[in-house]
Amino acid sequence: MIVVNPNSTSSPLREDDAPAGLSAAPAGPSAAPPAPSAFAAGSEHDDARRRAHAFRSGADRQFHGWAETYDRSLLNTFLFRPAYLALLEEIADWCGGEPKSFRLLDIGCGTGSFAALVASADWPARITALDFVASMCRKARDKAERVRPQRPADVVNADSEHLPFADASFDVVTCSNSFHHYPHQDAVVAEMRRVLAPGGRLVLIDGFRDNAVGWFVFDVIIQRIEKNVHHAPWSLVRRLFEQAGFVNLRQRKINLLMPLLVTVGEAPTEAPHADRTPA
Repeated sequence: MIVVNPNSTSSPLREDDAPAGLSAAPAGPSAAPPAPSAFAAGSEHDDARRRAHAFRSGADRQFHGWAETYDRSLLNTFLFRPAYLALLEEIADWCGGEPKSFRLLDIGCGTGSFAALVASADWPARITALDFVASMCRKARDKAERVRPQRPADVVNADSEHLPFADASFDVVTCSNSFHHYPHQDAVVAEMRRVLAPGGRLVLIDGFRDNAVGWFVFDVIIQRIEKNVHHAPWSLVRRLFEQAGFVNLRQRKINLLMPLLVTVGEAPTEAPHADRTPA
């Protein structure tokens, strides 16, 4: 059984009372890759598609090389574990302290460590883990079958911008320490919203780069190591959630040496554009 700490310390972030220096992200070397316009045509659209394809191909090669050593990395202690604990806290909060069945999608699952953690808990969850890199998915499948052989997690090799699931397929969507790899982050958040059932929760965790420590860790060190990545400022992440139609937004900062931004949003229980015309 996994017990999460409801009294864990963190720093909430709100639009109206953000500490000085958080309203605008510090200048840094990273820049968000431009999303292609929906009305782009001709060579401009083709160029955008080629850039995205090159980005994904490079990421695939990079992570294929990392798959063998991923679980032994020091990042597990300093970055991944704090994120996993925060995800568990948010899932427990969404469940309201009551054990209930739910459908979980973990996007950017890597070698499946978080999916395995949920599987080892006492939650009756149907778990799906998704990653773009085939070698990561193979590791995740092996781990899933070892942890819960009677009902292993489904592991899907797919693109986060084009999730291969029907609308409203999941009750909880999680994404930790992978959002900075996605070239079109607005498209990813929109897809996360699409596959969430009404009242479902999205928990997204990525590097917090809006203070001096975070900027140096993520926009200088990580940027130089991983190259084509973008750690979005907290205000941009919030705006992407709002644009996708999420409600009940919350943001907080956790972790000291490698600060992380936790952003939580929920799918409305009723679509605002629902047809109320009497039959």
